[in-house]
Amino acid sequence: MSVHREPAAARAELEHRFREVVPALKPKEAIDEANRCLYCYDAPCIKACPTSIDIPSFIKKIATGNMYGSARTIMEANPVGASCARVCPTEVLCEGACVLNHASHPIMIGRLQRYATDWAMKNEAVLFQAGEKNGKRVAVVGAGPAGLSAARELARLGYEVTVYEAKEKAGGLNTYGIVSFRLPQEIPLWEAEQVAAMGVTFVTNTRVGEDVQPEELLQQYDSVLLAVGMGAVPPLHIEGEDLDGVLDAISLVEETKTKPLTDAMIGKKVVVIGAGNTAIDAATCSKRLGAANVRILYRRTEREMTCYQFEYEFAKQEGVEFRWLVAPTRILGENGRVTGLELIRMELGEPDEKGRKRPVPVPGSQFVIQTDFVVKAIGQQRHVPLIEAFGLAHRNGIVQVEEGTYRTSNPRVYAAGDVIFGGGKTDAMVVDAANHGKRAAHAIHAALSGQAQPA
Repeated sequence: MSVHREPAAARAELEHRFREVVPALKPKEAIDEANRCLYCYDAPCIKACPTSIDIPSFIKKIATGNMYGSARTIMEANPVGASCARVCPTEVLCEGACVLNHASHPIMIGRLQRYATDWAMKNEAVLFQAGEKNGKRVAVVGAGPAGLSAARELARLGYEVTVYEAKEKAGGLNTYGIVSFRLPQEIPLWEAEQVAAMGVTFVTNTRVGEDVQPEELLQQYDSVLLAVGMGAVPPLHIEGEDLDGVLDAISLVEETKTKPLTDAMIGKKVVVIGAGNTAIDAATCSKRLGAANVRILYRRTEREMTCYQFEYEFAKQEGVEFRWLVAPTRILGENGRVTGLELIRMELGEPDEKGRKRPVPVPGSQFVIQTDFVVKAIGQQRHVPLIEAFGLAHRNGIVQVEEGTYRTSNPRVYAAGDVIFGGGKTDAMVVDAANHGKRAAHAIHAALSGQAQPA
């Protein structure tokens, strides 16, 4: 981007680049697509959805003009259904299971879901009401997808719910950690407003463990749900990591969603370490901020990367380069600024605990590339101090819960979302967190009301 361009024009161009890349369906397109659906009786798309949205039902309601009913059907099953319409890997979930894959092409379920929930937002639809108060109180720690889903369900069941959130706004990863051109901030904020409208109290800018202590929550509430997700990107533990120009991917994305956009946020040459969805977001974000050359560096191969396939394809279309089987060994700099990155070539050895082949350095294969910025996207740290402050059993920061009940080692504390997810071959999805939160809410209700836990 030219430095001679007027600031207002430059900002307008950047804002345009950060608008949603997938267009909304027009009314006729949505109705035509809805009419393609076979409305299967034993629909495989429902089984493929972690929150079990009645997909044929919400699509049929679009076809018949019942937009309120369509949006309610979606949000009934998935309290963050508007966000999931944009960020779910539908090609491997509902659309991947669509029977029309064998005949033509699957129904555009994700875009139809977006069409219905967009209608609800535009028309300020009130989809749910709080249940009759039962006199019991529940604290939810974390206002991300799992926390919002649990709070919504608990409010419908008559509980007085207070959500504690460290950030200024609710929504968690959806609000702060996913780039605007995939998920605009107003979408998760609308989902949070739906929950707040049911009488749920949000206490923001408040860290449990610092501003309020776990023992206070346990004294004041009948149950506590821990839904804090994960924390900051961990250090690379290599020389030069303290230089200006070393960023973490989550902070970079958050800045683009909370501060005025400017091409000064990033340099012309950027490398991103890692190959998950956050790495893709950081790389595509850098391109749209004006970086001329963006490379994703990964110590394994394309086969082992954890990002969604549609994310990978999008990054390549954006002009992001991928370098496989390399790992950083040293960040180079001059006058306190990043100038380059030393890498070593890797080869794959035996499988690790997740089943992916473990990368092994190739001796003597170091080489240097030039760069202005190094962006770390190598996963996130766990909230171990907070977990231990609650006295909960965990495995490397993954809270241990009873299968089906989400109850922790403390019978009055439950956990949901990323804080209990780990150890598998894939990363958690937003829709998984929503499902955790909803099911945990019903487990809490079963325990506090003496009812049987629903299947």
